[in-house]
Amino acid sequence: MNQIWEILLSPDVQDFLDKQDKQIADRLRKGLEKLKTDNPFHYLEHFEDNNHYKFRIGEYRALIDIDFENKTLKVHVLDHRKVIYKRKHEH
Repeated sequence: MNQIWEILLSPDVQDFLDKQDKQIADRLRKGLEKLKTDNPFHYLEHFEDNNHYKFRIGEYRALIDIDFENKTLKVHVLDHRKVIYKRKHEH
């Protein structure tokens, strides 16, 4: 059996989820749970400007760092897609 990947949320992502309506937060958490598989790369896309991966959950995007050695997905940013792409262009 293949090892399932672990998902870690940054404090900023946890705060973001805590501030959302329960219905939205539940949907986002459920979306992230999809990545707990033996192949999360089925759902992930490379994010253009660096080593992050992007994961789409409806109108929201998660930016994720991958720790291949420990099979860990570290969610660093989670926000509405408009905010994510605006942030990318500011750098």
